[in-house]
Amino acid sequence: MRTLIRNIGRLYLVPPGPVRAPQLGDVPILRDAAVCIDDERIAWFGRDSNRPPDPVDAELDANGQAVVPGFVDCHTHLLFAGTREGEFVDRIRGKTYVQILEAGGGIHVSVDAVRRASETELVGLGRDRLRRMLAAGTTTAEVKSGYGLSPEDELKMLRAIRRLSGEQPVELVATYLAAHTVPRAYADRAEAYLAAVTADDVLERIYRDDLAEFADVFCERGAFTPAQAERFLRECERHGLRPKLHAEQITHSGATRLGVALNAVSVDHLEELDDEDIAALRGSATIPVLLPGCNFFLNARPAPARRMIDAGLPVALATDCNPGSSMIESMPLILSIACTLLRMTPVEALVAATANAAAAINRADRIGAIATGHQADLLLLDVPNVERLAYDVGRNAVRTVLKRGRVVHQA
Repeated sequence: MRTLIRNIGRLYLVPPGPVRAPQLGDVPILRDAAVCIDDERIAWFGRDSNRPPDPVDAELDANGQAVVPGFVDCHTHLLFAGTREGEFVDRIRGKTYVQILEAGGGIHVSVDAVRRASETELVGLGRDRLRRMLAAGTTTAEVKSGYGLSPEDELKMLRAIRRLSGEQPVELVATYLAAHTVPRAYADRAEAYLAAVTADDVLERIYRDDLAEFADVFCERGAFTPAQAERFLRECERHGLRPKLHAEQITHSGATRLGVALNAVSVDHLEELDDEDIAALRGSATIPVLLPGCNFFLNARPAPARRMIDAGLPVALATDCNPGSSMIESMPLILSIACTLLRMTPVEALVAATANAAAAINRADRIGAIATGHQADLLLLDVPNVERLAYDVGRNAVRTVLKRGRVVHQA
């Protein structure tokens, strides 16, 4: 099927990632443009007046507004049960995330809820969230396990993610986050817990059934040490799962440099990043993922985004959608928060949420960009430019969503 998108006021020519400064904030913009799609992929783009004369099966009118790549939400915990609004109030009253966690709240509340939920119930909860995310322009999302914290419940989460992949349009990328924290049953026995979730039969089942592509670990006080994180990730990689890390979120743990040493696909959070970490990332292929929704939600200090961008790092953005520290599903809202908290320009935020986010899940060769041969994951906006998209905080300016060249949402 051939589809033509015409009458595009501004087509943002985001290149394939990873993208660094100065190109990060200086994306070419083609005015009065058109895009031709052949089946699932971009076949041509250019001036509307120069479009090929070939017949098409369908036309979409952009109404003179902007067109951008679909958002790639490269760090989410969207598969969860229950809510934690009580903790939201506790933080308003002065408790910290770590204090809540150490008092037995936090993630343990979500773990209990996920363990009680059936696989089918988790699928239903995830389906609802993904429908809202799609309406806000997310066409690809990474989804982590990590609220099961036992081999059987982690596998249940991964199976639910696989089921969701086959029954709704958002492309899902699964990550095994069994090393999210130490469960209550293993208090003071982190090594025994890691042995259980990296047992050969568990990891071989994940590989055999194609349940995950990446492994992730929360390297932080109250969770796992760098040495424990390294053992977990190396064992997972031995079974085909590429490493990712939650790094430098609350304290400086050294997880960023560990990620570089392990050739991790990404290191995420990075609020406590230092100059040595930045230097290590600059000499690596590891993508730094920033999660400003978490800083907004927790009223916490954000990552040093401007220092990172000025150092030439290809920063990415994601929602960190989760029930405890970022109950945010909307990538346009994350762009707005990135502009205000991280001092990123709207164009920098767009590239970070598309091309660089695609690189953070090892898909930069086919999504996140306006490039011939790339997957036609595109957003037709009802605003004239990306600046307006970020400026209109909280308003959904996404009018039409295409995934693999097919309209999957129409506002």
